[in-house]
Amino acid sequence: MKTVVKERQRTDGRSYERKVSDGRLGGSVGKRWRGGAFCRKVWAVVAMAALAFGLAGCSRGEEAADASGEAASEQAVRLGIIQYVEHPSLDIARQGFLDVLAENGYPEGDRLKVTYRNAQADMSIAQSIAQQFAEDKPDLILAIATPTAMAMANATRETPILITAVTDPVDAKLIQSMEKPGTNVTGTSDYISIEEQIRLVQRIVPGVQKLGLIYNNGEQNSVVQAQEVKNIAEKLKMQVVEATPNNSSEVLQAAQSLVGKVDAIFVPTDNTVVSGLEAVIKVANENNIPLFVGESDSVKRGALATIGVDYYELGRKTGEKALQVLEGVNPAAIPVETQSDYAISINLKAAQEMAVQVPDEIIRAAKEVYNE
Repeated sequence: MKTVVKERQRTDGRSYERKVSDGRLGGSVGKRWRGGAFCRKVWAVVAMAALAFGLAGCSRGEEAADASGEAASEQAVRLGIIQYVEHPSLDIARQGFLDVLAENGYPEGDRLKVTYRNAQADMSIAQSIAQQFAEDKPDLILAIATPTAMAMANATRETPILITAVTDPVDAKLIQSMEKPGTNVTGTSDYISIEEQIRLVQRIVPGVQKLGLIYNNGEQNSVVQAQEVKNIAEKLKMQVVEATPNNSSEVLQAAQSLVGKVDAIFVPTDNTVVSGLEAVIKVANENNIPLFVGESDSVKRGALATIGVDYYELGRKTGEKALQVLEGVNPAAIPVETQSDYAISINLKAAQEMAVQVPDEIIRAAKEVYNE
């Protein structure tokens, strides 16, 4: 019987020789193939090959899953939020912004990766955060309040910056004009009619002659409002008495300095004073001084009244502008808007604490009336 040697390839790529007789399995080789130890060895090789193939398949599956996860992560919009200080007005503006993004396909944690930083009313911290965001280069930045908006705009001219709760973005040199920003900045302003605020004071406290004004003269937005208060007061033949705390720990002392000197107190949308507003409320209640403020959240906290903006809606409007940027619109071409529909808010419990009788017509005209 003729024996032929044929070369075969193993599964590991190496060759081996197999002897057959006349092309048929036979002789000692055939017997060993059909059973015994040889059979067990062959099946072991087959099993190992199958296992290796299975592991390779799992590995490829895991790699594909990882790649898919990385792709999804890469598709997520990266948003940096820099907020000057935490207080209800700024917090609710931030929430309004995020709500609009979530409602339009960018829920936080899925398609939206948010990095939030609070400057704690400290400009050195604000500048440090702004510099870090400029280096990280997120897709969008939300800057809440004038000081942090200025810090952020100074740190980058490239990344789109959305602003909100900024009183006068033109005066702060964030944009060239409200209609055509001309920079990488767009969003909303919380500018309010100071004249309407002061006239509301007169309607609730007739005959007021001396108006206390508490604000931080280190905040550009407050300086702008303070000057308007002085201009309006002069026209209405009222005297303005100023108190200017540099930080929230000085707010109580600033409020106390006005006791016995004023007929009413006005706090504009000043982040430093609003973050420490409870101190002003305490002084006003203890000394029967009507306290007027620049926004409704402070009325809810215990101030007497305002005619101002809704910060939640302001944040939502800013979110709508963010969507435009995500669609490819240049921020330089997106107008910065203010809220046109001011609303009166009254706190009747505060009125009782401050010994003020609010006219019925003002209560009826108020959009929000708090009595707790």
